[in-house]
Amino acid sequence: MLAARFKAGGRAFAHIAQFHPELTAFRRELHAHPEIGFEEKFTSARIAEGLRECGVDELHTGIGKTGMVALIHGQSRSTGSMIGLRADMDALPMQESNEFTWKSCRPGLMHGCGHDGHVTMLLGAARYLAATRQFDGTAALIFQPAEEGLGGARVMIEDGLFDRFPIQSVFAMHNWPQMKPGTVGLNGGAMMAAADRITIDITGRGGHGAHPYQTVDVVLVAGHIITAVQGIVARNVRALDSAVVSLCAIQAGDLGAFSVLPGSATLVGTVRSFDPAVQDMVERRIQEVCNGIALGFGASVNVRYERIYPATINTEAEAGFAGDVAASVVGAENVVRDMEPSMGAEDFSFMLQNKPGAYLRIGQGMGAGNSTLHNSRYDFNDDILPLGAALHAGIIEQGMPLGMAQ
Repeated sequence: MLAARFKAGGRAFAHIAQFHPELTAFRRELHAHPEIGFEEKFTSARIAEGLRECGVDELHTGIGKTGMVALIHGQSRSTGSMIGLRADMDALPMQESNEFTWKSCRPGLMHGCGHDGHVTMLLGAARYLAATRQFDGTAALIFQPAEEGLGGARVMIEDGLFDRFPIQSVFAMHNWPQMKPGTVGLNGGAMMAAADRITIDITGRGGHGAHPYQTVDVVLVAGHIITAVQGIVARNVRALDSAVVSLCAIQAGDLGAFSVLPGSATLVGTVRSFDPAVQDMVERRIQEVCNGIALGFGASVNVRYERIYPATINTEAEAGFAGDVAASVVGAENVVRDMEPSMGAEDFSFMLQNKPGAYLRIGQGMGAGNSTLHNSRYDFNDDILPLGAALHAGIIEQGMPLGMAQ
């Protein structure tokens, strides 16, 4: 029995577990055919085919380029309620190292974050909800493109997602290898950090390495900047707050020209934070530190600070509700309600800036072939597909219960 591998129960889980093999086959098909952001044509076509087979009431495609929304109406719509459930569809531009039969057939592309599983869990919920319809209102199933750095959620919103579909609240979940299967984690506040990109262009004067006094050494300037920006978090961010500044790449000169001091250098990195006030301060201090160091060495510097994703912040009431739904499926003892936030980022944050809702982590473990996210040997744990689908279904059934209209 699937449930024997972890504790799970309820009508929805029992129903969905019956077609677990079909969900597994679908997930593995998607895994074998990964597509990056805004290019999910095969993926969206297969999802649309599956949704039509499920018998959804409406299917709206081409929202945010390759995104789509499926609507399933309950037995009653007397309340006029609508709850959104979101799954991301895109893969990563990385080479897969796995050898199983469903490994990526597209060189340089891989489902290394489990979005194939997220899609399949939501499709499983669609099949159950369309068959049973034990709710009062409308379920809006959002299949979102381009989560991996391209802001597909923002593009869907700009394309009228919440204007066309009057969703009152929205929920999403992400697999989490560090948690064991059958567990769910969330909290009533920050779940993921804001992600910003910094690019620092340094201009000096190149020359011969034997005569550095005739140059303005950009490599030396870059070294001082790399060291100095680490003091921003250490000395400008309160110990009770959180931030990360990482300069992750440097480009300067030619490795074959060991005696040539280059005239320019570029540093690229990221800033992570939860509090907008901390984010503002870090941006300002990076600019000040870089300008000061460049001035001291006679170089010039240009700092570009791009805010990519805001922080993913759960609303307290919706997080509490989602935690209750999870407890009804896996048991209260298997729900972590004070989950530690991650410094990773997630573009579901754009949806939570517009609507109340919650972002959950569903445990999948790190067994054989199940490495960490964004690892070349990662694979989604198919055992949890019915569980994730049941959690989605529970949010709809318990969020819009029958017989609640006055």
